[in-house]
Amino acid sequence: MKLYALLFTGLVFFSTSTLAVEKASSEHTDEVRQRTQQVVPYAVDQTKQTFTKTVHGGVQHVVVKSADNTEQIKLIQAYLLKMTNNFSKGDFSETERIHGANMPGLTVLKMAQPYDIKFEYKALPNGAQIHYASEYPQYAQALHEWFDAQAKEHDNAVIGEHSKHHATPAE
Repeated sequence: MKLYALLFTGLVFFSTSTLAVEKASSEHTDEVRQRTQQVVPYAVDQTKQTFTKTVHGGVQHVVVKSADNTEQIKLIQAYLLKMTNNFSKGDFSETERIHGANMPGLTVLKMAQPYDIKFEYKALPNGAQIHYASEYPQYAQALHEWFDAQAKEHDNAVIGEHSKHHATPAE
């Protein structure tokens, strides 16, 4: 009986801790959204962003909420192309400006040599995507940690039409 009381007390303690973290996370998410808007050229409130992990890395999508928003589509595409080029050179400075130097996975990603991680840009009719992949386990793991942090801090949007085709083990 004492064991059950101890377990119950632990559950209550951790449940209230989780709620407190979620509230702080909401405030942090707002701060990240503000810093993001200072860095990116497109209107954050007019877009959805999602980070979908794959076996070897993941796929980042940024798409407009309104398909006829051609100005924002062009801004998204130009920015994600720029980021793909920066990441390919090991430059994660804009990510650091938004999330800080202690972002999970970032230190390992910055240690990668050219071609250790593949960054592939693709324009989409409603925005753009970057596909991140590495055959090296340490970089795939770092990408997963980085994607988890991105998803948490950006309030990972649900973009159903995109996540379906990235769930295969081959990726």
